Amino acid sequence: KQEFNKRPSKIGRRSLSRSISQSSTDSYSSAASYTDSSDDETSPRDKQQKNSKGNGDFCIKNIKQADFGRREIEIAEQEMPALMALRKRAQGEKPLAGAKVVGCTHITAQTAVLMETLSALGAQCRWAACNIYSTQNEVAAALAEGGFSVFAWKGESEDDFWWCIDRCVNVEGWQPNMILDDGGDLTHWIYKKYPNMFKKIKGIVEESVTGVHRLYQLSKAGKLCVPAMNVNDSVTKQKFDNLYCCRESILDGLKRTTDVMFGGKQVVVCGYGEVGKGCCAALKAMGSIVYVTEIDPICALQACMDGFRLVKLNEVIRQVDIVITCTGNKNVVVREYLDRMKNGCIVCNMGHSNTEIDVASLRTPELTWERVRSQVDHVIWPDGKRIVLLAEGRLLNLSCSTVPTFVLSITATTQALALIELYNAPEGRYKQDVYLLPKKMDEYVASLHLPTFDAHLTELTDEQAKYLGLNKNGPFKPNYYRYENSSSSLC
Repeated sequence: KQEFNKRPSKIGRRSLSRSISQSSTDSYSSAASYTDSSDDETSPRDKQQKNSKGNGDFCIKNIKQADFGRREIEIAEQEMPALMALRKRAQGEKPLAGAKVVGCTHITAQTAVLMETLSALGAQCRWAACNIYSTQNEVAAALAEGGFSVFAWKGESEDDFWWCIDRCVNVEGWQPNMILDDGGDLTHWIYKKYPNMFKKIKGIVEESVTGVHRLYQLSKAGKLCVPAMNVNDSVTKQKFDNLYCCRESILDGLKRTTDVMFGGKQVVVCGYGEVGKGCCAALKAMGSIVYVTEIDPICALQACMDGFRLVKLNEVIRQVDIVITCTGNKNVVVREYLDRMKNGCIVCNMGHSNTEIDVASLRTPELTWERVRSQVDHVIWPDGKRIVLLAEGRLLNLSCSTVPTFVLSITATTQALALIELYNAPEGRYKQDVYLLPKKMDEYVASLHLPTFDAHLTELTDEQAKYLGLNKNGPFKPNYYRYENSSSSLC
């Protein structure tokens, strides 16, 4: 009540779920974010802020939100058991002592737990956001108050986005020797602006489909200067973050932004990879009629066997109520399809990049944009037809809602172990190429999360281990093994 009484009455509509105010100059505010509490539209780049210790090496929305952010981080810690266990087990050894990690990821409470774990393990960190809408301003404030050099706020412009990355990298007296990236933008910026930095960089850890694709392109062209770890295709990332996380967060994001009823709705999901499987399973369980588009015959066959009708987008675009992209590609939903959509059709993206929906084609004089909620736009045609565009085609779950902390614990632990592996690897173990996380590490990440469920692993006897040709302590599966899930079994 006291918080609401402090707010000017003219701010207007608020999300009552967890957010108590709107944020940023564009009023972009996550429903999970205690964001800016004033009408101050001054760009963070024009502010001079310092934390309680007098340090000003950061650029965030409002340092006064640090207490709110600290509470968010403390909540996240409770659901990230593996990182907390790793922090306790390895803190004495300091396996990242001397590491200077520059990161570009979503800046959320879960990322903060990862950053503070890396710091506890001996690393110095500088961080920017990989998405202009996903930063939790109060968490960025808590990190800045804790001494981290963070350059991010919710609602950055494109220019702000690259400026923040540059501020992380281009600093006198500090040069990174490790990169933690989500989407490849940080790696791209260093290659473009500061290629000599790679002489001291030991490795890159990348967690997204988009970023990994860029790394493989560099490797194929012979331009990859350092070893890179493909975390995205590790079992713990693919099977847990991409699948289970999206299975829950797709509903959360759609509900918070549109209050839509899923039962009976016709939905087309573009792409049936792990993200698509999770989205389809969730929507099917809620009673939606789900169509799938795919280019890969194997994924297409999986969709059919899971009970979904495989279509081309142009076959159903006039009738569907919701369009969801999760391909990692570009121009999946182009202007031709947007023109043919029914009135009120909801359009959103669950892929990392904002290239899947051709939003630029909608910024024309004959179309009217109407902001109806934070992260929700009505795009109105001359005849009165309107579509509901979420997060301007950017990542729905991290822009409009939250993601399950426990699943992010799995991904963050995988990232931490990948950094430790690359940083401490003897010279020659990894060449200038892209590598998958060793299977043994994947199994270790999974084992750290089992105690949460009071789960008890069965142990092989010596005779059984010999019969299977395995070490009793793992790894238990060959690298080519696929841990497949049936989407229908998840419903």
